[in-house]
Amino acid sequence: MKRRRFFALTVAAVLLVALVAGCAKQPAPAQPSAPSQGTQPPPAPKKLKVGLVFDVGGRGDLSFNDSAYAGLERAQQEFGDKLEVKFLEPSQGGENREQLLRLLAEDKYDLVFGVGFLFTEHIARVSKDFPGTKFALIDGFIENLNDSSPIACLLFKEQEGSFLVGAAAGLKTKTNKVGFVGGMKIPLIEKFEAGYIAGVKYVNPKAEVPSDYIGTTGDAFKDPAKGKELALKHFSQGTDIEYHASGASGLGVIEAASAQHKLAIGVDSDQSLTVKPELRPAVLTSMLKRVDVAVYTTIKSLVNNQWKGGYRVYGLAEDGVGYAMNDYNKAAMSDIVPKLEELKKKVVSGEIAVPATKQELGEFLKKLPK
Repeated sequence: MKRRRFFALTVAAVLLVALVAGCAKQPAPAQPSAPSQGTQPPPAPKKLKVGLVFDVGGRGDLSFNDSAYAGLERAQQEFGDKLEVKFLEPSQGGENREQLLRLLAEDKYDLVFGVGFLFTEHIARVSKDFPGTKFALIDGFIENLNDSSPIACLLFKEQEGSFLVGAAAGLKTKTNKVGFVGGMKIPLIEKFEAGYIAGVKYVNPKAEVPSDYIGTTGDAFKDPAKGKELALKHFSQGTDIEYHASGASGLGVIEAASAQHKLAIGVDSDQSLTVKPELRPAVLTSMLKRVDVAVYTTIKSLVNNQWKGGYRVYGLAEDGVGYAMNDYNKAAMSDIVPKLEELKKKVVSGEIAVPATKQELGEFLKKLPK
């Protein structure tokens, strides 16, 4: 009996030892291995930050500011994975232009646009305080810039585009009298006037061109009531076509033309595409100032690491200015397009040197056949 009990206890002990040994030999549960650094997705590249500050009139002026926004929008659509964009509008009188530029620079924006010559002094000051930010100044001129400068001045040969729409007016007028309404009386807007008068007179030496300006401050670009008043004044004097270079004030010129069953020539953007449908028949064409092209190409140079400071000038040869053709005005314009294209080639080749000042205009007119 004792033997049996001893034998049973011995077997139990052996089994217990075997069980313990077997458990000790079991492999440890697999631990999750750390991911290899080589297989981790690379961090997303930091987006370039581009800011734009509108001039007075802001987005929705159907002209200059809207053209700038179109260039910003195009760049965002094309380079959206590389860009973060923001636009700001100044106060009604534009007193906070510099404050808005500084706000974007303080937020580490890589490139900041000032839309309009009124930003000239502000960008010159702010750029000194924020050397890490690049600035693009539309229509303004800052001296002594070069390729390595943090500022690019984007300039246009407005007189060349105005020459072509002036020729259109000179060819289309039935009264031999066409007018010009400018915004702020400054050399920049006088370039539009000089080119326009030169174009009218080049194709129609007998035509008269009365001119008026809305004012002498930036407010002249946002006073459609005054623009309408001046256009009606010209129509009462016998004009049948009015060209405006007055930003948002030009809407009044177009409204006056529509009310009088006359014609208007828009500016900067293709204004037959931006005005209300009932005003479209009054828009003969528009002088396209391709601010959108300048904004887009400047952003593109930043994205492609090809930024250069200094001066960039956009004329007919660079597709920086021109005249508008679309489904709404092609019936009215089609008969004169061959002549306009002929004149365009002469300007691009240098055969016609379009005047940009009153003095140059005087010399230009002296050389025309009587």
